[in-house]
Amino acid sequence: MNLNSPLFDRIRVKPAPQPEATPQQLRCDYPGCRAVGEHRAPMGRLREGQYFCFCLEHVREYNHSYNYFNGMSDADVAKYQKDAVVGHRPTWAMGMNRTGSGRREEGVEPDGFRDPLGMFRARPRGSTSQAPKKPRHGVAGIKALATLGLDDTADAPTVKARYKELVKRLHPDANGGDRSLEDKLREIIHAYNYLKSAKSA
Repeated sequence: MNLNSPLFDRIRVKPAPQPEATPQQLRCDYPGCRAVGEHRAPMGRLREGQYFCFCLEHVREYNHSYNYFNGMSDADVAKYQKDAVVGHRPTWAMGMNRTGSGRREEGVEPDGFRDPLGMFRARPRGSTSQAPKKPRHGVAGIKALATLGLDDTADAPTVKARYKELVKRLHPDANGGDRSLEDKLREIIHAYNYLKSAKSA
């Protein structure tokens, strides 16, 4: 890249907004210092969001000696570090309800979710309480099934078996070369292809 290119001369950069000047500049918070306090430093634990204003020399000195955990016992520091792993948010053990006990209430799942009607309970295998799901077809799908001589409750294996049966029966080779049923055969092939593309076969 050529930094002396005339293209760089045409680039215009918007100047950064200048901070508004305050009528009275802040003074350094260090005792006895009269310099301008233009560097912020945190006040410490239990005073989050509050800052001292120091000059460059005193902010360096303050940062060198700053200790967030000053005055905390070893147990408190260890507890703080453990809570920092999860961002100081409350957590619960797996399989426990909000009270933290392993005891389950009637109708209450371990995560506190209530299911009084039992709609989300796991059904035992082999249970026939739920009717098998019927495939839904549009008007064209119902017409295609009618062409094959089936109703809307037919599943994919039934459709495929019926298609094979009709093709064998109506094909000219099976009828000694008779082409009189060729139009009916085309309708059946078209209907089956439609159902196949609509994932019904």
